[in-house]
Amino acid sequence: MILSVLDQSPIASGRTYADALNESVELARQADASGYHRYWFAEHHNSQGLACSAPEIMIARVAGETKRIRVGSGGVMLPHYASYKVAEQFALLETLYPGRIDLGIGRAPGSDQLTAAALAPEGGARSVDNFPRQVQEVEAYLKDEMPDGHPFARVHAVPMPLHSPQMWLLGSSDYSATVSAVLGMPFCFAHFIAGPIGAKVMESFRNQYRPSPDYPTPHASVAAHVICAPTMEEADQLARGRDVWRLRMDQGIYAPFPSPAEAEAVLDDVGDWERQRIQQARSQQIIGDAAHCKREIEALASEYGVDEVVIVTITHDFAARCRSYQLLADAFTLTSAVEAA
Repeated sequence: MILSVLDQSPIASGRTYADALNESVELARQADASGYHRYWFAEHHNSQGLACSAPEIMIARVAGETKRIRVGSGGVMLPHYASYKVAEQFALLETLYPGRIDLGIGRAPGSDQLTAAALAPEGGARSVDNFPRQVQEVEAYLKDEMPDGHPFARVHAVPMPLHSPQMWLLGSSDYSATVSAVLGMPFCFAHFIAGPIGAKVMESFRNQYRPSPDYPTPHASVAAHVICAPTMEEADQLARGRDVWRLRMDQGIYAPFPSPAEAEAVLDDVGDWERQRIQQARSQQIIGDAAHCKREIEALASEYGVDEVVIVTITHDFAARCRSYQLLADAFTLTSAVEAA
């Protein structure tokens, strides 16, 4: 089993944006030492709860702070940007850290619609209709294979790395799965966002898959939210912060991650609708001790037919978050696998 990390750079109540980003750097160092395969940064904008608005900057910092782990985006929200600019950024990263850079691409705004409009070029508008074309353009720039008839056929993404970064499409619906399948690219499904439809989406991805030179057979992973603690009871307590955080997001409140005391105060005063939403969100998470989490992660990988699970973990206490990843690394003997290699 391959385990990787998706880091949303959460801001805990009482701490700052700088604290969150520095915690991300430290967690990446620990993930590198613990044997995780890749470390991805998410992209969010105008948020008081998530700190990373520029994955490419965090990738550069963390790749320089680590030794072997792959580092990438999970993902760059491509419709906000020019294809050429994204290609140049990741060509530069791959040149600096050859063989270690991933370019995960998504089409969601990573923000509200007003913020998405602010990110659009002056006088322009964000359009997801061009998403498949943009993905193809980024790949063509990175491989220096832009078709002759393209308006920018004579434009090259520099510097030109010896090999292209590994490209992934990320999604929580069948749209991105279909684009990924048609283009013959790896696909990662966000189970932590849309778990109930995930297995069918992954099946559709495989059924529609068109072999490509880089990936003659389908290549996929699944991203899941996991909280692992020494006991089932402690894991449940840690998860209550995310219960409240997700509930607030459903209400359009993008606040810092609540402390245990803050979470308990909110949960003591919620109604039936809120409890149903919390239970629904819980059903898409893996929460428990190491043995329980290992079984559930293996079962999830089997359900999706993948051998890589990308772990998202958020807790108010940074030490508890680090410990969760370490407990999983120990349960799956990741460190031993790295040492053996």
